[in-house]
Amino acid sequence: MVSYLQVEGLAKSYGDRLLFSDVTFGVYQGDKIGLVAQNGAGKSTLMGILAGKESPDEGSVVFRNGLRIGYLEQTPVFAPEATVLEAAMPSVDVVANEDWNLEDRAKSMLGTLGLHDTDAWVSTLSGGQQKRLAIVRTLLAEPDFLFLDEPTNHLDIAVIEWLEDYLTRQRITLLMVTHDRYFLDRVCSKIMEIDRGQTYVYEGNFSYYLRRREERMEALSSELSRVKNLLRTELEWMRRQPQARGSKAKYRIDNFHDLERRSKVDLSERNVSLNMKSSYIGSKIFEARGVTKSFGDIRILRDWSYTFARYERVGIVGDNGAGKTTFIKLLLGEIEPDSGHFDIGETVRWGYYSQAGMTGFDERKKVIDAVREIAEEVTIDDKTRLSASQFLSQFLFSPEQQQKYIYKLSGGERRRLYLATVLMRRPNFLILDEPTNDLDIMTLTVLEDYLAGFKGCLIVVSHDRFFLDRIVDHLFVFKGNGVVRDFPGDYTTYRESAKKEEREARIVKENTDGEKPSGRVRQAQDRQRLTFKEKREKEELERQLEEYYAEKTALESELNSGESDHLRLGAIGERINELTELIDEAEMRLLELMEKED
Repeated sequence: MVSYLQVEGLAKSYGDRLLFSDVTFGVYQGDKIGLVAQNGAGKSTLMGILAGKESPDEGSVVFRNGLRIGYLEQTPVFAPEATVLEAAMPSVDVVANEDWNLEDRAKSMLGTLGLHDTDAWVSTLSGGQQKRLAIVRTLLAEPDFLFLDEPTNHLDIAVIEWLEDYLTRQRITLLMVTHDRYFLDRVCSKIMEIDRGQTYVYEGNFSYYLRRREERMEALSSELSRVKNLLRTELEWMRRQPQARGSKAKYRIDNFHDLERRSKVDLSERNVSLNMKSSYIGSKIFEARGVTKSFGDIRILRDWSYTFARYERVGIVGDNGAGKTTFIKLLLGEIEPDSGHFDIGETVRWGYYSQAGMTGFDERKKVIDAVREIAEEVTIDDKTRLSASQFLSQFLFSPEQQQKYIYKLSGGERRRLYLATVLMRRPNFLILDEPTNDLDIMTLTVLEDYLAGFKGCLIVVSHDRFFLDRIVDHLFVFKGNGVVRDFPGDYTTYRESAKKEEREARIVKENTDGEKPSGRVRQAQDRQRLTFKEKREKEELERQLEEYYAEKTALESELNSGESDHLRLGAIGERINELTELIDEAEMRLLELMEKED
């Protein structure tokens, strides 16, 4: 194995708060590592140290000589006077050789990610467009080692899936921080966790990590019980033998102090506690009647009507700029429709978690004061009331952290505080606009559990496919130009359906290219019949597909078992990628033959 990075004894503290210590690990060519931890555990700090953006208190970071390093930051920075094409071009010091096709490749990749106007000023781009531009700039440099800090934030699902596919197919070495669990599962071959100041490396994808982490926690719990039993025995000896301090007893005294230290490990999981009950919601929720909304030539809704039912859970998906956030503002009455109207039920109590909501805090206030301004006490249910301080403790704000000024909070801590202020009002109709950005996976899991049992209505705008799959029962798909499709099912079901429609449309287009839309097309289609050779090809494709699927399933099981070594894991990943391509090609050709057969 070719070593790309060796990390020895890293430690980092802020004041008296230790983030991590004695972090030691290696990264080898072809590793694709996901870094996970609770917010505040030091993920971004460790990433910054490895990428040379911060300095450790102790330890060393040594890269292989001559490596090209790429770093995709959470919030990319560009020269505002640059054009899109100029900003996409990597600097000359990171490009290995003179590339005469670089500009053409840049335009092609920009177009793939929806940035068609390459002469536009960077300062005119939205946050999501700038993130896509940063991806192009980073990938065009063709780094040997790539750091990704929350790469999926502010991206629409189509771009996330493109990036996921790109990174899966490329023989690139990477280390990334992301909360996107599907992304972690499909891209990464290793998971590294920061837990209680220590790092743990798991040789497998995210699903494998979850299983092994559970086993580790169970083993730690058993070990802690054993240590505490030994400690009780040693403590009794220490008390019985106050004079036994000779050289023969010294090892037992040292052992006692070692056991005492080991017994103080806290294995409790610090998770957000979401146990608020929603207020009562009646049978009438809201009705939309003939709602139309446009901004100039951009049409958001066109004569849209819908009756929302009690306990309905809707996910909203679509490309950035398709009107998802505008749609929510229409529901909430923040903007008026051009025509049509909404009829809202009297018992509806909105709870709105917006992308920009956490910027509404007065940063000069303390955390506890921001909550007390809303309520001194928080009603959890008909029998339980908590003080503002007790309520904040359920959102992992210790008494000390509650006295912090808001401007000192991290992005994840602000998100938690904002979530607390939304839920403390006990809404019965929750609208969540990109709730997964900046929340760690543990908090996301707790939020999902809460929403699964939420006795109210729910609308979720999200690019997190795992979150959508777990929470919603149908989708509003914003197709653009005012078209909204109501799809029954979760996101994965929708995506498979959409892919099938795309394949069928492509086949129809290929079959009708060059033909006028007239009777000639129908006559040509009527004449289509499978030849003997095509029938044999169809049978062979069906046989091959069975073999491909069987091999892929077996390899995925081996990958998740964690029993293979590093080299074998890399070979498995490559073969799975090859099989995916072979399956796609075979299915496409088989579909063409079946169309002829119909």
